[in-house]
Amino acid sequence: MLLLALVLGLGAQNCPADFQGATHVMPFDEGTDAYGKATDSNVVTALQRALDQGQTKLQRDKDFGYLLSVLEKLKVPKSSQMLVFSKTSFQRDRISPRTPRSLFFNDDVYVGFIPGAPLLEVSVADPKMGAVFYTLDQSADKSVKFARTDQCLECHAASRTMGVPGHLLRSFVTEDDGAVDLSTGINEVNHRTPMKDRWGGWYVTGTHGAQTHQGNLIGAAAFERQKKEPNFLGNITNLSRFFATSRYPGGQSDIVALMVLEHQTHMHNFITRLNFEAETTLRQYGHVRYLDYIIDPFLKYLLFTEEAPITSEIKGASHFSQDFTALGPRDKRGRSLRDFDLQTRLFKYPCSYLIYSADFDCLPKPARDRVYERLWEILTGKDTGPDFARLTADSRRAILEILAETKTGLPDYWRRAGK
Repeated sequence: MLLLALVLGLGAQNCPADFQGATHVMPFDEGTDAYGKATDSNVVTALQRALDQGQTKLQRDKDFGYLLSVLEKLKVPKSSQMLVFSKTSFQRDRISPRTPRSLFFNDDVYVGFIPGAPLLEVSVADPKMGAVFYTLDQSADKSVKFARTDQCLECHAASRTMGVPGHLLRSFVTEDDGAVDLSTGINEVNHRTPMKDRWGGWYVTGTHGAQTHQGNLIGAAAFERQKKEPNFLGNITNLSRFFATSRYPGGQSDIVALMVLEHQTHMHNFITRLNFEAETTLRQYGHVRYLDYIIDPFLKYLLFTEEAPITSEIKGASHFSQDFTALGPRDKRGRSLRDFDLQTRLFKYPCSYLIYSADFDCLPKPARDRVYERLWEILTGKDTGPDFARLTADSRRAILEILAETKTGLPDYWRRAGK
């Protein structure tokens, strides 16, 4: 069901295995903490409480319904807009290249909007539950209610989400009407995916030089033409040739926002998986010593050790880069894990900003302490193994110093090492 173009359908993954056993579904709907019985507690439920208590209101716009007000209340920037025309939402009948679905996000919330559709689609990375899904009726005469729907788990709690309630992005060839052509294969997309395999079924605005991608290609004929004329629909900053952009809050589907989203969704899934594995291990054994087989791959992804290289400068087509970077936090030298590189890699300092997230901070303490210990070993150069060899000494030192000044809850030995 939901939102991040988030694709239904099966297909082989094109990325390295995250860790042994990561594809089996965790028993997240069993026991005393069963997902279906658990009480969700996150920014969406907090907003609903404020609405119910009359502390705030959502304003309805004649063109966008409650979308703009929801984005404002949940602090989701309009500049994060991306547009997907593959028919992959539960409202797929309303999606086409002429009426793409717009997606917006911040660090923990995702919002989907289709012009004229009856429902807004909302999901959140809940610190304890993983992905939780909601809809909001756009009708003017209805009471404003975010309705939780666990039906989305039919697709969003499977091997492709690391066996936990989560999100994912995929890329495929589409037919002229946006229907997915499953016969051509599917690429799961995160920061490890080569650019040439990204964004089939998506619109993409921004410049990327000679690098090719599959965005803006509608129908098999366009994909065939791409083989003869690489980038004939690349490096564009205006989508008005494809559809009426006035029906959306913005006319962009920003390439930098797409690249950040690709990293973020899988990172959230990894955090949730580690959380569930740690809780299970602690109940069974009372310790997390058996979790290094998960923690090291987790850190490889956190530190972008398998990131697909950028070979030409990337420039977005909106204010997203500035809005995202401005969120910080920054150390005394003005450095932040949100600073972009976009010349050879996504971020200047390759460590995920989601280390600051509520999801990460809600990891069971023994697991979180072990993550900190291994991360410290890597960043101080104590770990010289091949898994982290791609990290330069300068990058390790910069990340260590930034985290030592800006990350709360670090062990004392981090503070000493960061000086």
